[in-house]
Amino acid sequence: MKNLFSILLFSLLFLSCSEEQNKPNFVFILVDDLGWADVQFNNPNSFYETPNLNKLAESGIIFTNGYAANPVCSPSRAALMTGKHPNSVNITDWIPGKDPKNRKLLGPQDANELALDEITLAEKLKEKGYKTCFVGKWHLGGEGFLPKDQGFDINLGGWHWGAPQKGYFAPYKNPRLTEGPKGEYLTDRLTNESIRFITENKGHQPFLLYLSYYTVHTPIHQAPNHIEHYIEKRKKLGLDSIPHKKEGNGYTKLIQENASFASMVTAMDYNVGKLLAALKNQGLAENTWVIFTSDNGGLSTLNRRNAPTCNLPLRAGKGWCYEGGIRVPLVISGPGLIKKGRKVNDIAVGMDFYPTILELAGVESNDVDGTSLLPILKTGSNLERDEMFWHYPHYHGSAWTPGAAIRSGEWKLITFYEDNRFELYNLKEDQGETSDLSAQNPEKLEEMKQKLKKWHKKTNARFPIENPDFEKK
Repeated sequence: MKNLFSILLFSLLFLSCSEEQNKPNFVFILVDDLGWADVQFNNPNSFYETPNLNKLAESGIIFTNGYAANPVCSPSRAALMTGKHPNSVNITDWIPGKDPKNRKLLGPQDANELALDEITLAEKLKEKGYKTCFVGKWHLGGEGFLPKDQGFDINLGGWHWGAPQKGYFAPYKNPRLTEGPKGEYLTDRLTNESIRFITENKGHQPFLLYLSYYTVHTPIHQAPNHIEHYIEKRKKLGLDSIPHKKEGNGYTKLIQENASFASMVTAMDYNVGKLLAALKNQGLAENTWVIFTSDNGGLSTLNRRNAPTCNLPLRAGKGWCYEGGIRVPLVISGPGLIKKGRKVNDIAVGMDFYPTILELAGVESNDVDGTSLLPILKTGSNLERDEMFWHYPHYHGSAWTPGAAIRSGEWKLITFYEDNRFELYNLKEDQGETSDLSAQNPEKLEEMKQKLKKWHKKTNARFPIENPDFEKK
């Protein structure tokens, strides 16, 4: 009887270990402020060179209509962590935000951290035996609300700051990252830490590596190994004139030419290639899902001239609900993927990764605002979702004024709260949002307004209020 019991116990342990080993790993790569047009798999004519991302795209699926959940970072990051719309977790601006007191409207008071009672992706996976590691930018709260408080076993570099406090070279002055040798480049360091994690964890348990690069967020600090190439390239192309277009009270840059920014993009690309090579060398590539995306559009529009990048053919950039501010690069690669290398037009948004990853891991998802992308990944079918909306009720340094947007099929409605103004575009015919069709399509305009109203109610949207101290000039 004892021998039989021992055999049964051994069999159960063997099955349990086998099941653990068969669970897929996840590497989620989030780049800060990387625009849709900053990568060559979306924009072959990009000034920036991204050969490793091109290879990733060839082995995965490119979502041409990949979107961030918000045009700025913290709300998008909250959506990634929870699968919920930023409105649903009351994080609608970058943390802590900077709502001016001398404008027509006062922005709503949103949270300065992701609430601990929200169930994060890391917490759900950890419950099912996953090792969870966060590397890089967090920006979802400070002490008591850091990655280790939200389900991650390991936190390397994540704290309340939304940009590298002392820039991209050691000493970093980051309390969550041990100092490297003087002059070490932060993007290299975060990649090396990620490779060390997957190497040390190999064979022990399935893992989630959430690599959240600080790059290409300001400050724009040239990457030493790539800057000379782009200085020379800029000279050869004769990129001396930098055209701009007026956007509200700001300016949108109309050309990619910044050599320092380009060097940062290519340094990021090089490091992604290094990480993917490490997965292959460790024998993990065949059982690892890789998701690559950005938290919002590229920084192309500011109150002043000469922002770092350009999002053409998309309009405006970070901070705006035009396509340049919310459409982002998105590639997903992994085991069992059908028809690799294809492009899909389905709308995918930041909240979708939560239910997608959990379904791939065989973990039941809680009630979320996102939609699993498995039909696209595994069967090649389309999503049933037709619409998505964005709500940014705050002012921003990009010259954006409080407003919102909704996309339904190829139609896009944008509203600006200061003057209750609406703009209507058909993205199939006009992806650059150059021709406002609201006057010619009153019925479609009203239909889109009602859809937007429904979404506001569903997600408990909070709105700015009139500023009683505002004085018109």
